Amino acid sequence: MTKAQTTRRRIGRSDGEATRARILAVAGERFAASGFADTTNKDIAAEAEVDLASINYHFRDRAGLYQAVLIEAHRRIADLQDIEQIVAGDGPAEGKLKELIRFLLGGRANPAEWPMIVLGREIVAPSPHLQVLQSREVLPKLKAILPILAEITAIPQQTPDLLRCLPCIAAPCVAFMLLGRSGTPVADQMRATSQDELVEHLFRYAMGGLAAVRAGFHAPQ
Repeated sequence: MTKAQTTRRRIGRSDGEATRARILAVAGERFAASGFADTTNKDIAAEAEVDLASINYHFRDRAGLYQAVLIEAHRRIADLQDIEQIVAGDGPAEGKLKELIRFLLGGRANPAEWPMIVLGREIVAPSPHLQVLQSREVLPKLKAILPILAEITAIPQQTPDLLRCLPCIAAPCVAFMLLGRSGTPVADQMRATSQDELVEHLFRYAMGGLAAVRAGFHAPQ
């Protein structure tokens, strides 16, 4: 392959990645605004200034596009590499757990609004596409947390007792994020609480639950 051919190939790949990212961003905004059922690929293509063939090329079909949007939304809030970096850090497991809770509450800096709306809608009214999100994004991230919980509880990582603790750590953080963005009196009270206070509250809540699980754990004979 000549140098010119290599350059054209790189440019083509870069353009393709930019097109895919633009389609994802537009689709995320449209799905957040109107929902999956009322959003068509034609609408998304027009706003993203691409043809329908581009959507089919990158995402196969409308279902593939929606699944990609769910995955992108989850990554924008909490990427697996961010979680792995926290788990691999120095210090005791308790400190890592508190840092993880702080991260899950805040996510990435200045996230777009649509990821929370799209994911929130899936949580309230799950679709069959949620299974793809769970297998591709949610489960790997939850399992990445296992070493922290195993160190705190002294329970082996693959033990069902410990696996059941995973959603009990993450779900309250997600619930507080979603509630904090709603326009309700409870949400207003939450926003009056500092993040440090909320992190400390959820950390104590998590540690209490883990202590109870550890006390009731009986290793298989």
